[in-house]
Amino acid sequence: MSESEVKQYSFSEVKKHCDNKSAWIVVQNNIYDITSFLNEHPGGEEVLLEQSGKDASDPFEDVGHSSDARELMIRYKVGEIIESERKPVKQKNTDWSSGNDTVSSDNSFKSWIVPIVLGILATIIYRFYFL
Repeated sequence: MSESEVKQYSFSEVKKHCDNKSAWIVVQNNIYDITSFLNEHPGGEEVLLEQSGKDASDPFEDVGHSSDARELMIRYKVGEIIESERKPVKQKNTDWSSGNDTVSSDNSFKSWIVPIVLGILATIIYRFYFL
């Protein structure tokens, strides 16, 4: 489905698809027909049916779905919410490996340098006062 072919639906249209015969959810203003995925969902079909016909962006993000799950969603996309009804998209940082390498190396550096410095100070103080 190319950008120009993306169908647009209102929330009232999405609300009509809220059972196991036709289940749609909205995640980040994108609409997914998850009917055929209900039985395959690792969390069970009840979890999806609970959110069907609604905006499930917050519950979807709160669970912390993997990048594989996000890629799998693409095949179920049927459209987008019409422009006038779109909600602001909250960007979640789910890529744990990007940009934080310097922070983790700083923390590991501190985790071993502090005990060494304390050990050296304790040795100097011991020799100064007791020898």
